[in-house]
Amino acid sequence: MADATLFFPKGFRWGTATASHQVEGGNDNNQWSVWEQTSGRIANDDRCGLACDWWANAEADFDRMVELGLNAHRLSLEWSRIEPRDGVFDEAALERYRAMLLGLRRRGIEPMVTLHHFTNPIWLEERGGWIEHDVVVPRFERFVRKVVKALGDLCDLWCTVNEPNIYAVMGYLSGGRMPPGRGGEIDSTLAVVRNLLLGHGAAYHVLHEAQPLARVGLAHHMRLFQPLTGSPLDGLMTRVYDGIFNNAVIEALTRGRWSALLRRGASVSARGLAGTLDWIGLNYYSRERVSFDRKNPAGLYGRIQFTPGAPLSDFGYGELHAEGMAPLLRKLARLDLPIYITENGLPDADDDQRPGFLLEHLRELWRHAQFNWRIEGYYHWTLVDNFEWGEGYRMKFGLYDLDPRTQVRTLRRSGMLYRDIVKTGAGGGLSSDHVREYAPQLLPTLFPD
Repeated sequence: MADATLFFPKGFRWGTATASHQVEGGNDNNQWSVWEQTSGRIANDDRCGLACDWWANAEADFDRMVELGLNAHRLSLEWSRIEPRDGVFDEAALERYRAMLLGLRRRGIEPMVTLHHFTNPIWLEERGGWIEHDVVVPRFERFVRKVVKALGDLCDLWCTVNEPNIYAVMGYLSGGRMPPGRGGEIDSTLAVVRNLLLGHGAAYHVLHEAQPLARVGLAHHMRLFQPLTGSPLDGLMTRVYDGIFNNAVIEALTRGRWSALLRRGASVSARGLAGTLDWIGLNYYSRERVSFDRKNPAGLYGRIQFTPGAPLSDFGYGELHAEGMAPLLRKLARLDLPIYITENGLPDADDDQRPGFLLEHLRELWRHAQFNWRIEGYYHWTLVDNFEWGEGYRMKFGLYDLDPRTQVRTLRRSGMLYRDIVKTGAGGGLSSDHVREYAPQLLPTLFPD
């Protein structure tokens, strides 16, 4: 078998992704800090606590990024630190974020800053969070205006909102998974999605007003839905789920139009959202099979599961299916916008699956970049094991293992692999030698004779 290398273009962004509450530690003024206090809500009754201690010492992990050869990192700002009370801003918190952004830039790492990643200040949650448009959207716009004035000289690559579909479904439809822990509230779920998108639109205009050359986008969680069987009803439900979960967000942000379901109860038009993307982010983790289920009206008469017998990551978090990125990338490529993989990863405490996961997903990414699709960066979730929301510390997504009690980090083999890929050639590259060393069982698939 001849040696071969699949090179990525020079300037390709190789990064990792994090969220403030999951890594900073000491966040005690948002709705998640309240949620964690009730026993049974978080696996093993974990509390976020110190997390990865970034509020005090993020720079040590920035140095680890340098050791891996990374040139990009996606991080989020904690709204509850910056605006601890309605209309009251904490300049010291903004200075700490300035120090973080400066720390990244001085190390040659370009920051992508996410403005909302699942957490709300307690004062906002008490007013209904993202349900009431007239409460939340003007306040989010005010927050963004403050942030860009304070930090805009250090960042021009902005992610307004992370996963509006996940935030709404997990908090208002599925029940008990994320705060506020409500279930079966379809109208509330739809209102939250709409308001997050309208918040994105407001932020887009604020950012461009302050920075005409700003690059503003959104991180969209997409899943590959496929019918469980050849039944026409399974096929119908698959199209329904794909339309609601994947397509509705894209349709609103590109055409300025609410999809059929999102129009339900809408009091504010989506027209102003048209053209409010300079780039689009894909968060991809898994595929799911869809079947018709007349006994599940709460699920719109559909049910989802993983492919029977398919390999799953730890705790059954997701099905390992790198090929699932292709049809999702194809959807996004039609928008003719730069595409970033803003999240991609898996929980894998013993690191036996992650090397193959990385190799297979990056092989798919390289393959579709050859179609001249505008794929400009990959942000792996995540750098260091962190507080994984309702899963606490039991799910290990990091390239570095973390002991949350001692804060000791240990580079995993998958981290070594990522480093080797990033440092291959001028723009990074995936080689047969990488596969041979880290996941030899994949050599016939990834580099066939």
